[in-house]
Amino acid sequence: MMRSTRLHHITLAAALLCSLTAGQALAQEAAKPGSGFLPPASSNAKVIDSIHVVVNDEVITKNEVRNRLAQTTQNLKARNMQMPDQSVLERQVVESMIVERAQIQLAKEMGVRVSDRQLDATIGRIAENQKMSVQEMRNQMEKEGMTFAQFREDIRNEIMLSQLREHEVDAKVQVSEAEIDTYLVASKAAAAEKVEMNLAQILVAVPENASPEQIAARRARAEEVVRQLRTGADFAKMAATYSDAPDALKGGDIGWRDPDRLPPVFATELRKLNAGQVTPIIKTNVGFHILKMADKRSLAAAAEAGKEVIQQTRASHILMKPTPTMDVAAVKRKLLEIKEKIANNAGTFEDLARQYSQDNTTAVKGGDLGWLAPGDAGPEFDQAFATLKPNEVSDVIESPFGYHLIRLVERKSEDVSQQKERNQARQVLRERKIQEAMEDWIRQVRDRAYVEFREEA
Repeated sequence: MMRSTRLHHITLAAALLCSLTAGQALAQEAAKPGSGFLPPASSNAKVIDSIHVVVNDEVITKNEVRNRLAQTTQNLKARNMQMPDQSVLERQVVESMIVERAQIQLAKEMGVRVSDRQLDATIGRIAENQKMSVQEMRNQMEKEGMTFAQFREDIRNEIMLSQLREHEVDAKVQVSEAEIDTYLVASKAAAAEKVEMNLAQILVAVPENASPEQIAARRARAEEVVRQLRTGADFAKMAATYSDAPDALKGGDIGWRDPDRLPPVFATELRKLNAGQVTPIIKTNVGFHILKMADKRSLAAAAEAGKEVIQQTRASHILMKPTPTMDVAAVKRKLLEIKEKIANNAGTFEDLARQYSQDNTTAVKGGDLGWLAPGDAGPEFDQAFATLKPNEVSDVIESPFGYHLIRLVERKSEDVSQQKERNQARQVLRERKIQEAMEDWIRQVRDRAYVEFREEA
């Protein structure tokens, strides 16, 4: 039975790339000698599960494939996508399960472990995001036919995969200051044409160390896809049918992307397109790509719009706190006396801060707090700064720390956009490199795995 939309949302919230199916126990049984396991002995006993494919030293059973196929079919229908042929869909599902299983095996070999405490904390956050308790989420899942034990195993595997990818791909990606400089020069030159694109892709992958014949066969497959697209075939259906990318069963949907965050060879071709158009075949070290620009929108703005100017305030304060021998009223009276001395030039703010302030860190500096950005000292200070003029002293202000006299020394405005711009550029370049490295790494893991398909019994 297919799960409801509510369960689908819970699964999405768990950030599973592809949720593992509820046949893991069956897979363990199937790994034992023989082609399958039998129900209790009877005159009409028959095999109820069998091995579909062997991945290294583990198996994926037919029940696992059926469960994943049913879930994928539900997801495709929920997206109102045209369904590929059942045999094609099954091939895509099996391939995604092979890649997933090979990665999980590698994670275990490398010693990646997820403790029960870490797992419980993650599941707690998932439930919180769904505005449910863990027990309510569990009840909902079991009502829809998914065991909570299997859900826990799915989340454990996804955490393992995330940690593996961080170690094998993310941690190895570096961005230099020179790369940031080059990127910023290029991006500023193209600022007037800045757009964001809603993309989908079809990838016909080429195995690592492929022979010329294999490469020619894969190109022919990509050319056949292009031919069908030109004759009106639905892109999403073609992606679900032919694409080897992880997003194939989502119709190849990538979503809205800044072209600067894409490999340059993609961005170059995409910038030539209007909404709804498709690129020619693009060859990379991973394979042959066909990209569709479903839509695009302008992100151009005036150069000043990118600036972020914050107003900083230099201030001083005198802090006093109630004590058993000095209640709140007495503290307030003393601070007002100090303020009056300052107003009458009977003492400087700095000298009186050194004498009376109970903030040991700033008292020795005459109460100097230094330069403060909004929020640095708390809302009470921000409110006082908004009404004070330079060298003016506030009335008595209460904060969680006690009672203050605050003097505003001076104000200045500072443009912090440059550092923010460089941080954003670093992130863009890092994401671009990670995307390229991830596709290559996934292909390598798949190519290194021993995979054996079992014939139907």
